[in-house]
Amino acid sequence: MTRSVLPDLDVFAAVARHRSFRAVATQRDVSVSLISQTIRRLEDQLGVALLTRTTRSVTPTAAGLALLAQLEPGLAMIQKAVEELNAHRGSPLGSLRINAPAPVAQFLLAALAARFLAQHPGVSIEITADAAKADIVRDGFDAGVRIDKDLQQDMVAVRIGAPQRYAVVGSPAYFSRRPMPKSPRDLAGHDCIRRRFPAGGLQPWDFQRRHLAPEIAEPRLVVNDAQVAVNAAVAGAGLAYVHEKYVERELAAGQLVRVLEGWSPGIGPPYLYYPRQRFLSAALRAFVDFARAAAADAP
Repeated sequence: MTRSVLPDLDVFAAVARHRSFRAVATQRDVSVSLISQTIRRLEDQLGVALLTRTTRSVTPTAAGLALLAQLEPGLAMIQKAVEELNAHRGSPLGSLRINAPAPVAQFLLAALAARFLAQHPGVSIEITADAAKADIVRDGFDAGVRIDKDLQQDMVAVRIGAPQRYAVVGSPAYFSRRPMPKSPRDLAGHDCIRRRFPAGGLQPWDFQRRHLAPEIAEPRLVVNDAQVAVNAAVAGAGLAYVHEKYVERELAAGQLVRVLEGWSPGIGPPYLYYPRQRFLSAALRAFVDFARAAAADAP
């Protein structure tokens, strides 16, 4: 084995796990073409095709799967040995990529990351705010955040915050034309500003007492961003259903009025999750411990 093969094998294993050249390139902060060239060089050197590529997917060949199965234990041992060197450094070193829903990224994760980075100068963090439920392994993230524990069995979940709440709001001008809803069933007679998720579906309007599910009329205004929904509600376009943090200032200023608060439209607490494995990078382990401690200390 030449000296160049081991790094190339590590790149191959990452691409085979993530099923994506782009995810590995993003994770390693290199170009997609460099990852592609590395795989091509390895295949030429070994004389066998390891990956099947199409314009939409990357999958290991039978030979690639066999090689990956034999490589992973050895690569894991090497990675573990390297990570354990951090114990002799005094502080973690490395980078983290975290995927989170936009409200959590904006109102919780950004401040949490800032405090963590101030204590760990050797670590860098990239936060991606995403409305879709990402496959963090496939997409090259070290961890993600969800507002529930509905996760795959091979994931570890750590609670990092209090339960989140949503608010239904409308402007005084809107309510001068329409009566305030007293129950979710009253929403059938209102203009409801709906939000469309990246996958194409409309965001559901969930309430605590689910047996009284709202009957929402066909929307006249659909947006793909919570702040756009807030601005439209301020302008009198209808009722918006958004994370309550998005409307704190507008409620305080009297630009919006909150309704149906007693029905507690809300969701659970946010959980930081990551793949269950025999070892974690020192940077991820430190961040998990920091986030867990911060949640325990919060009111």
